[in-house]
Amino acid sequence: MSDAFRESLRDPNGFTVSWELVPGRGAREKDQEAVIKAAEAAAKGGKLHALTITDNPGGTPAISPFYLGTEVKKLGIEPLVHFALKDKSRLMIETELYAMARADINDLLVITGDFPAGAFRGRSKPVFDLDPVQTIQLIKEMNAGLPVEGPKGMSALKATDFVVGAAVSPFKQTEAELFGQYIKLEKKIKAGADFLVTQLGYDIRKFHEVLQYLRAVGLNVPVIASLYVLSYPVGRSMNANQVPGCVVTDELLKQLEAEREAADKGKGARILRAAKMYAMLKGMGYKGVHIGGYNLKYDEVEQVIVKGEELVPNWQEYVREFAFPQPGGFYMFERDAATGLNTAEFAPRNQTPGRKTFHGTTMRLLHHAMFDPKAPLFGAMKSLAKAIDGKALERPFSRMEHLVKLATNDCMQCGDCALFDIAYICPMSQCPKNQRNGPCGGSRDGWCEVYPGKKKCFWVRSYEHAKAYGETEQLRTKILPPPNWELHHTSSWLNYYLGRDHSAALVGGPVAAAGAKSDGKEPKAPAGTA
Repeated sequence: MSDAFRESLRDPNGFTVSWELVPGRGAREKDQEAVIKAAEAAAKGGKLHALTITDNPGGTPAISPFYLGTEVKKLGIEPLVHFALKDKSRLMIETELYAMARADINDLLVITGDFPAGAFRGRSKPVFDLDPVQTIQLIKEMNAGLPVEGPKGMSALKATDFVVGAAVSPFKQTEAELFGQYIKLEKKIKAGADFLVTQLGYDIRKFHEVLQYLRAVGLNVPVIASLYVLSYPVGRSMNANQVPGCVVTDELLKQLEAEREAADKGKGARILRAAKMYAMLKGMGYKGVHIGGYNLKYDEVEQVIVKGEELVPNWQEYVREFAFPQPGGFYMFERDAATGLNTAEFAPRNQTPGRKTFHGTTMRLLHHAMFDPKAPLFGAMKSLAKAIDGKALERPFSRMEHLVKLATNDCMQCGDCALFDIAYICPMSQCPKNQRNGPCGGSRDGWCEVYPGKKKCFWVRSYEHAKAYGETEQLRTKILPPPNWELHHTSSWLNYYLGRDHSAALVGGPVAAAGAKSDGKEPKAPAGTA
């Protein structure tokens, strides 16, 4: 069977339409039977290129999207499987990818995933071993024939054939959050993402912003927009930040509340809203739409598509109906008064002030004194590391280091430290999802998805620190590999000086970890963005 999804993505004139299905918990419950019935209707209808299948949304247990993908494919329609990383070690990531490749389930959307919630006898342990950037790198290596070491030396596995997508969330209120989203977007593309899918929102200027940003930095990747047919109950949950990353403003919620007073409980209004969004997204240059909605039926999906296509020629007329800015929200570009969208001119980044701290200043002084290869004490520290490595002094040295870093950074002793790379703040101890290459999509108003109102997003803090010291470009360009857990509970200082961690190339160690060092080919940001 041909792959309609990837064929549409690669067709210069194609517009890719998929429908999101949520399989739910259980094996033979109503939710799973509903997915199969929806797939049957979609296959017969012939207007969709794929069915997207979610992976434990909300962090709760659900049937495997890979398994349901095999069932969907048998019905004659392509599955686009969400591949969430919250509960997969890198070993399990490879295991699942091999199984999907064997079953010809080759279209993936790689996402960080919602933080784990309730499961058997309590909350599941979060994993987050690889982030989406690192996972895309792995998949691209698998597509090229993954090199593996065996009894007879290195060999390559047979190449896989995955098309891999990545997510981006432009619907952020603060400069710091938005900057983080776009630096991670660039890294995902550099890692090899074949297409992008936006998070869910209703501010059309934000949808336009993604396309403008890609043009500004010279990147050309197909972008699919999430288009959710929004009812009042779901809108109320999103407005209350109960669905991480999805934004429904107070103004939009009032509209939804008024619409539900109609005889059809607002159904006609929400279908028309989705159709207008379809038209605008296609008109402004999106490659497709990813349609979702609670209890949405296939005939309603068809209504959105048919009406949307009808409205495409006049798409610009609807732009001002979809001005739902967040209060005080930051935009990457200046507003175009004529169209209601964005100009190509970057807005000044002056919403978020840089924040110098005693901790930040002290850490930088120590780095420039001891850890920078040009530092005056670097040579002496490297000699000391060689002298005590594997000797009796290694254990007390490691304990002393851990106590210092525990007091300053809540060190978890991963042994592969990223402090130097991310504004001297630890992603392992201070980001619940351990994101080393940029933020997840779940923050709201600068707060962490896991601790809303209590703890700032780790990457917001990193941006504030980096901005104060003129280091935002470093956050933007360097792709960090995952920590090597063989180094867990060992001295990161010894590992650094002796070239055993991801900084090996920097300090003259034997081999640098893949992706640890910039290759000098990153797109340069236009003036005013770095």
